[in-house]
Amino acid sequence: MNKSVNKQMEQLFTRYPSLRGIGENLHRAYSILEKTFFNSGTLFVCGNGGSASDAEHIVGELMKNFLRKRPMPEGEKKIFREVLGPEDISSKLQMGFRAVCLNGHPALSSAYANDVDPLMAYAQQLYVLGKEGDAFIGISTSGNAVNVLNALKVARVKKISSILLTGENHGICEPYADCLIKVPLRETYQIQELHLPIYHALCLMIEERFYGNDEEE
Repeated sequence: MNKSVNKQMEQLFTRYPSLRGIGENLHRAYSILEKTFFNSGTLFVCGNGGSASDAEHIVGELMKNFLRKRPMPEGEKKIFREVLGPEDISSKLQMGFRAVCLNGHPALSSAYANDVDPLMAYAQQLYVLGKEGDAFIGISTSGNAVNVLNALKVARVKKISSILLTGENHGICEPYADCLIKVPLRETYQIQELHLPIYHALCLMIEERFYGNDEEE
């Protein structure tokens, strides 16, 4: 475990001692994301209700600066300057990680719900967009969200590494996830309150891995 990962995990567990039991699976989730982004893969995320907002939140932290600066490499800036000249916009572009929230795309989702099955909308998107080497995070506080379950099934067939954020409800989604992160609570709102610091920690670990420097720690 490198220094930055260890630091983020210790900070998380210091603030939320009840989460110490998820340490091994949290590191496993980090490893899945690290491998995915190192190989230029894409992370897909989805959830329902408040967890849909969490899915959007995760993507937002990954697609732009979080705590670290993510400047465009000089080689890419040069290409922008050569092509755009005085209209160059490279100084306002940031590096990010390929991440897609499946809660978006309302035209597709509503059409699929009307024409086929509302519980298959996430699965359909992952089937079309995902490929081996990508990663998927499904968020279900109960672990019983059938639309998340169907996406997990697609991930398994397509060899997309999957992570499930859930609680202690032993839901139907669990057997299909490659990595389970279960917070030790059963009430929906309480589970959601602990999901946020967990995915913040994961986003920080990934950002420091690709845009940080352990020598600074």
